[in-house]
Amino acid sequence: MSLYSIGEVARICGINPVTLRAWQRRYGLLKPQRTEGGHRLFNDEDLETIRTILGWINRGIPVGQVKSLLEGKVEALPGGWSQAEHRLLTALQDGRSSKVRQLMTELGREYPAASFVNNVLRPLRERLGSGDSRLLMLRSQLDGLIIEHSVMSMNAARKRPGMLATLTGWGQIDSTELWLEAIVRCEEGMQVDVLPVPLDEPNLENLSGAQILLWSEGKLTQIQRQRLLGWVEQGLSVTLLGSAAIILSAGENESQHAVAADALRHADLLATPEREFLHKEGKNHD
Repeated sequence: MSLYSIGEVARICGINPVTLRAWQRRYGLLKPQRTEGGHRLFNDEDLETIRTILGWINRGIPVGQVKSLLEGKVEALPGGWSQAEHRLLTALQDGRSSKVRQLMTELGREYPAASFVNNVLRPLRERLGSGDSRLLMLRSQLDGLIIEHSVMSMNAARKRPGMLATLTGWGQIDSTELWLEAIVRCEEGMQVDVLPVPLDEPNLENLSGAQILLWSEGKLTQIQRQRLLGWVEQGLSVTLLGSAAIILSAGENESQHAVAADALRHADLLATPEREFLHKEGKNHD
């Protein structure tokens, strides 16, 4: 039977090593073998278990309930993501900020950061952003608590070794997205600094010592594309995020745009949809 290191499992299953360790230590979901040096080794059966766990989590089942499901002790509870979203919304509507903080902490532990952000926080913000002034006020309150939660994640990440990264916005964007993305990147092992004010003309040359995460929304102009290629030529480590990355990676009919997209992707600057919330740095560490 084949054996895999934690880095290999992370690549095969598309999950962060930090999450795999938490599933083992905190929840007892995995029982990997150990080398003489103490490094984890997973077999094919472990990989199937991991895929099953991911399946439950993608349905919105809290990781704390997964062990009982794997052992066949209980049936899956209804609700999933919508239930988690409803709990947060109810606490917001009741004006209980402390309850919202508690729920965000609990949900952040129960789910991988990307799942929590993409399936709970972003949908809830969208829901609150499409209503009247009262709902918009609730969204503003939620945004403040998201920023607070993000800062806590950033501070915790700085206590661990990790890649230095600066997250900034380019052009007209929803600035709360920067803080949501920071939550995800911190779990992936990055030490993130957020520049909270988006800039139309960011001077990225001043950030040459760190990985640059550049969030942009909508279709990039030709001038912006040229700026991106210019940063690549200067040797800056830049990754484009947000809807701009998705649009650009999808490709366009104009040949000059396709060439630009290929050049950016070749330079590892473009975050494709598959890469947007899954950074692979540090995957070989046990």
